[in-house]
Amino acid sequence: MTPGRRCNTRRGLFAIAVTVTPLLGAAQDTGTKPLSEEIVVTANRGPQQALDLVGNIARVDEEQLRITNAVHPYEIAVKLPAVWVSRGSGQEHLTAIRSPVLTGPGSCGAFLILEDGIPTRPAGFCNVNQLFELDVEQAQTIEVVRGPTNAMYGGNGLHGAFNVLMPEPGSAPGISTSLEGGPNDYWRGKFAWDSGAAEKGVSLGLMANTDDGFRDDSGYDQIKGFVRGSRRYDWGDFNVGFSGSWLDQETAGFIQGENAYKDPVLRTQNLNPEAFRKASSARFHTQWLPDAKLGDWTTDYKAFLRYSDMEFRMHFVPDKSLEENSQTSIGTMVTARRPMWNDATLTAGIDLELADSFLKETQEDPDVTSNFGPTRPTGKHYDYEVLGLVVAPYAQLDLPFAESWELQLGLRLEYLYFDYENNMIAGSTREDGTGCGAPGCLYNRPESGSDDFFNAAPNIGLLYRINESSTVFTNLVRGFRPPQATELYRLQRNQSVADIDSETIDSLEIGYRYSSPKLQLEAVGFGMQKQDYILRDSNGFNVSDGKSDHYGVEAQLKWRPWDPVYFGAVGSYARHTYEFDRDAALRETIISGNDVDTAPQILVSARVGYEQRFVLAELEWVHMDPYFLDAANTVKYQGHDLWNLRVIFTPTPSWWLGVRVNNLTDELYADRADFAFGNHRYFPGREREVYVQLGYRTH
Repeated sequence: MTPGRRCNTRRGLFAIAVTVTPLLGAAQDTGTKPLSEEIVVTANRGPQQALDLVGNIARVDEEQLRITNAVHPYEIAVKLPAVWVSRGSGQEHLTAIRSPVLTGPGSCGAFLILEDGIPTRPAGFCNVNQLFELDVEQAQTIEVVRGPTNAMYGGNGLHGAFNVLMPEPGSAPGISTSLEGGPNDYWRGKFAWDSGAAEKGVSLGLMANTDDGFRDDSGYDQIKGFVRGSRRYDWGDFNVGFSGSWLDQETAGFIQGENAYKDPVLRTQNLNPEAFRKASSARFHTQWLPDAKLGDWTTDYKAFLRYSDMEFRMHFVPDKSLEENSQTSIGTMVTARRPMWNDATLTAGIDLELADSFLKETQEDPDVTSNFGPTRPTGKHYDYEVLGLVVAPYAQLDLPFAESWELQLGLRLEYLYFDYENNMIAGSTREDGTGCGAPGCLYNRPESGSDDFFNAAPNIGLLYRINESSTVFTNLVRGFRPPQATELYRLQRNQSVADIDSETIDSLEIGYRYSSPKLQLEAVGFGMQKQDYILRDSNGFNVSDGKSDHYGVEAQLKWRPWDPVYFGAVGSYARHTYEFDRDAALRETIISGNDVDTAPQILVSARVGYEQRFVLAELEWVHMDPYFLDAANTVKYQGHDLWNLRVIFTPTPSWWLGVRVNNLTDELYADRADFAFGNHRYFPGREREVYVQLGYRTH
């Protein structure tokens, strides 16, 4: 069979699966163990049956998180449709949600990362590796909204939202502890305690792990923890939460050479032994749910305090500079709901945020010159502080009408203000103000000043309940992403002012959702157009005149046909194409109609499980479609298929033994492939790995 015909066959099988799976729900219930009712919280900032949701939602529940026992967020992402968290070195990663993997300017900040419904970073101060700050290893549930979020959320929810929900007090009473070992001197310990009381309770968890890495000089040490407390008073409910993370990592960069990931020697090399990353984060929040109403309004008050800092060697640029940055922010999220006419509900609120940040970049090596452009001078390149302010009121109306119909109308207004202070000499000079000689210095620092951005994001949706088990919906949403501070104030060459606008994306989706004790299914078709997206052009300027189209279909199902067997699958087919022509940085040529690079058209994973009292076993298949590595669509990664096997033995109610075999067939593959400066580049994937975990819990 030719490669083209094989690809068409895969697409045909996926289309058949999307068409046929709704018919499975019509099968007679055989009395199997029922699937838990799907209650989701992310989309509308509160508990809601998934069947009643206008828009898509994907959820990884506690049972799937337990058996996966992820070492990296990538292992969780494969269980979500149209989601790819590409694994880098150690805990590093790049995220794609209904999108290509985004790199360079415009890459971070395209996804809204939440913890218990609260953004983990201030608007405008993103980090592409943001998920390593979250305790996904001890999460209770993870939910993802694909595509732009509705009026409840704002900037950075451009391509989707990723919400990590931590264990609530009373959800798992007692003590739980485990120790785990794996290849390359991998060790991980976990401890969790839950007081067992929901109205006056505490839950907490601590995780520490170390990994020497399978590549040279690529290990890391990591600690994460959380505390959640709840208290019931006469005047309402009061909740508090704290989360923190610490990472000390030796980083390995790309290996180079066509198909280098298949070479047993090259795949373990580290061409950047000097690279490292040190990062820490802390987040504290409170929530007050008063019993007393303000008139007809039921209110929810949240306040938060966040801190993060990081230093890392920028091994991916020729000067290998050291970057240091930190952010401290405070804010509040006020949400109020009231009943309206004809069983309608109005939700309104305001989000406020104040952030203080700094960034410093320093080149320790001597001047770096080349035949291709300006000098990268030794010393400091940037040293600036930015104060950020966000004010964002919003409202959304859910209006039932006729029989079985519901209309949703929403609008968010968001104002973002940056006050920028340059702590160095402005312009394209060395740190001391002298020039670099011909052809000049690469880096350019704007004068101190301010910038502001205003965005309005409407959404309109329609839901029809076919019967008690199924609904259809359509949703039209505008998402936006304001420029990030680094895109405005970290300029190069002759660009003294970044004249860039907020990115916007308009999304239309149509979906079907089915839920019964045996089967849960969601199938969605979507089309999106992205305007003004930010990139670096061939002059080294940050510009916002990019345009792209995105369309495809997605499906997910959970099925328990009979005890003790269960099935699960997610899949997506999507095209992401450029809709403009441009000569870009790194000698890339963007041609309208070409596929955006690093955007596989098909992502599929499926799993079959066997669950009884003493054993839980699961076999998982993960498929990655081929994808182009450059904007001109001249080079390609051929994709891969992986198999994973996981087993948990529970000989007594208190003890368990877990065994996981990742990459069961020992496939040689790339976690991510790239092409730049005329070279194929790869993050090589891990060969077969076996992890063993011993755990104990009280009851």
